[in-house]
Amino acid sequence: MRLARFVRGSHPPVPSLAFAALWACGVTGLFAALDPEASAWRPGAGTAVAAATLFVDLLLMRALDDIRDLDYDRRFNPRRPLASGAVRTRDLVVLYAAGTVVLLLLNAAWPWRAGILLVQLAYAAGAIAVHRRWGRPSADDLFRSLLVGLPAPLLLHLYLYAGYLDASGRRPDWSAAVAITVVVLAAGHAELAGKLTRAPRAGVRTYVTTLGVRGTAAASLAVPALSAALLAAWSQAPAGWTLTALLPLASPLAATWAFARGRTRWPPFAPALYMLLSFASYLALGLAR
Repeated sequence: MRLARFVRGSHPPVPSLAFAALWACGVTGLFAALDPEASAWRPGAGTAVAAATLFVDLLLMRALDDIRDLDYDRRFNPRRPLASGAVRTRDLVVLYAAGTVVLLLLNAAWPWRAGILLVQLAYAAGAIAVHRRWGRPSADDLFRSLLVGLPAPLLLHLYLYAGYLDASGRRPDWSAAVAITVVVLAAGHAELAGKLTRAPRAGVRTYVTTLGVRGTAAASLAVPALSAALLAAWSQAPAGWTLTALLPLASPLAATWAFARGRTRWPPFAPALYMLLSFASYLALGLAR
């Protein structure tokens, strides 16, 4: 029952599953869209397994984040399940161990994919263990924490690429690095904009304390623009579909307009909407390929 309260409060099943499915389909489609030698690509059974894998994996990453941020959440987000006492730290440790077994069994038919997941899960757990034991890096040091945490999503993208290679019969090439760069830049917008505020409370974690409001806003716009430009430049989809790469920019542009008119915070729904639109555009380009 405690774990059910955690799932409801931190990883609502329906929207989280939809997000994981669109991520799996979108990023796999992105690999196809940028692969110069790709044949026609369509989601298949392997993509469905990847979506289920991402759903469980993101739940486990949420558990680790809540463990790391427990003291911070008790101050600024006291309604979160762990901070409120609805679930205990040891419950989340058990969840992580059980979820790891589930993910390895789910991907047992693909040893390379299972191996990548095992490395990702071990790295993420090790990073949290180091943080809890020695407090490094400080969670208040956002840029250093971002660098330490970056390998976890990178490994998830490599997991999806391994699935693409299995399904297509292709060998690895340089286009995968471009695709992963496109996604990482897109995720950078969600990270920056999600913490953008004009008047941060004392102790609140935001890039504004380092970059300032204008600097953070500029960076929040620059990274999705770079992502879209890179995608449009390298896409192998028919020329008429290239504009699809630019459509997700509508979300940060609309949010910028609202923020410039005096909002205290960046519209809270805008970063997630941008990511969903990005995944959808990747999927469209992959299908058009």
